[in-house]
Amino acid sequence: MRFTRSCGILLHPTSLPGRYGIGDLGEAAYQFVDFLAASKQSLWQILPLGPTGYGDSPYQCFSAFAGNPLLISPDKLIEAGYLPPSAVNDIPPFPSHHVDFGWVIVYKNQLFDKAFAHFQKRGTAVQKAAYNQFCEENKTWLNDFALFMALKKEYMHDNGGVWNTWPEAIVRREPEAIARWSAQKADEIERNKFLQFVFFEQWLTLKAYANERYIQIVGDAPIFVAYDSADVWANPGLFYLNEDGSPKVIAGVPPDYFSETGQRWGNPLYNWPQMKKDGYGWWMSRLQAIFTQVDIVRLDHFRGFEAYWEIPAEEETAVIGQWVKGPGLDFFHTMQQKMGELPIIAEDLGVITPEVEELRDTFNFPGMKILQFAFGGEKNSSFLPHTFVHNCVVYTGTHDNETTMGWYRNATLAEQDHVRRYVASDGHDIAWDMIRLAFASVADMAVIPLQDHMKLGNTARMNFPGKASGYWQWRFTSEMLTSEIQRRLVELTDLYGRLPQTEPDES
Repeated sequence: MRFTRSCGILLHPTSLPGRYGIGDLGEAAYQFVDFLAASKQSLWQILPLGPTGYGDSPYQCFSAFAGNPLLISPDKLIEAGYLPPSAVNDIPPFPSHHVDFGWVIVYKNQLFDKAFAHFQKRGTAVQKAAYNQFCEENKTWLNDFALFMALKKEYMHDNGGVWNTWPEAIVRREPEAIARWSAQKADEIERNKFLQFVFFEQWLTLKAYANERYIQIVGDAPIFVAYDSADVWANPGLFYLNEDGSPKVIAGVPPDYFSETGQRWGNPLYNWPQMKKDGYGWWMSRLQAIFTQVDIVRLDHFRGFEAYWEIPAEEETAVIGQWVKGPGLDFFHTMQQKMGELPIIAEDLGVITPEVEELRDTFNFPGMKILQFAFGGEKNSSFLPHTFVHNCVVYTGTHDNETTMGWYRNATLAEQDHVRRYVASDGHDIAWDMIRLAFASVADMAVIPLQDHMKLGNTARMNFPGKASGYWQWRFTSEMLTSEIQRRLVELTDLYGRLPQTEPDES
């Protein structure tokens, strides 16, 4: 579908300021929404909201449906009466510019234990009724997820608790084993459900606050799910798995200009013919869930719906593999028939074939343009603004790229020269030169990482693809969100016709 001419900021909630070691859904999130509104922005793009595991990547979550409890605001827990104010009297001296996940997990879990205990003993009738309603409405994924996380905790010291290393009966989800473990871990299961209830209560309240201020949330849905997830454990027939539950084949991309051995992601691959039998029911549930959480969805690795790179699981690299056709037109026609028009952005980066372009264009999904990819190569690169179509989303860079300042400093002399000539600048304010270029383009939507507004270097980079640890940690502090950034955003937004709609989007 086509979107109105608009602009916004890319910022994951973990990067927000605050005293609890990680950005959360508390006051700083509301202040950021207020900043967006005052800056005349109408989009807040985030990364996946799911519960993260090893490596802290939001693209490798324990569930495609659940929320990340680490984003729960302790202050909001106090406001709701789940914690006494004294519970946060002794906050550790967390770093303010990055997330130390290990430290945060330990601290927040002890707060969550206290909040859950209070809810069990002194939760109000209204809270209990809302909780019961949440559990009933979300039982199709919540029951499995809550048990999955309880079992992971039980077996955490055995190979990290990966589900196919559990006792065979529960790996195979035998009814007696499910019943026995559900009874044995009843309290832990309720705790996991409670945290999901609180997460969605806080998130949906924040989303409503943003929507009331004419700001839409742009979410992110990775095409593949993590192997070690409740999704795969609860739905083994929807994936290509061996008898022992291990994956037969895995996802990745083949060797290319950037990597001689390709990228071996390790995600299990969908059994699309099996999924088709019930009209892609699992996927429909997934999309319905995410469209409850956000207004627009960026589908990561969109080309995988047309064809995906299948790697034998025993291979250590992505060199050996084959292209396998995905569900293509049939999938999106089915989703559209059941759900109506789909507000989707197609992440169409990388080697894109005419077939992928046809799939994208058949449904009028906007693709992505990355300005950092435009310079130093061919004169009419499709990433140069003068080649854009209207129906696209332009970024200076994404969470996977260097910051604009870092990229420019590391660029070759030829690339730097190309940039300066294209933007008619001496390069002294290159981050804002690139923001202006994005806003001035014909692209319907322009989204800029907050790091670029702040003119930060690569110490503020969010992720480096292929590196397993040390990323997803960047945070800013409140004084970095200046009135000067706001002033410049208002000016460019007005100048290039990207002011918000006069009425909020009803989705």
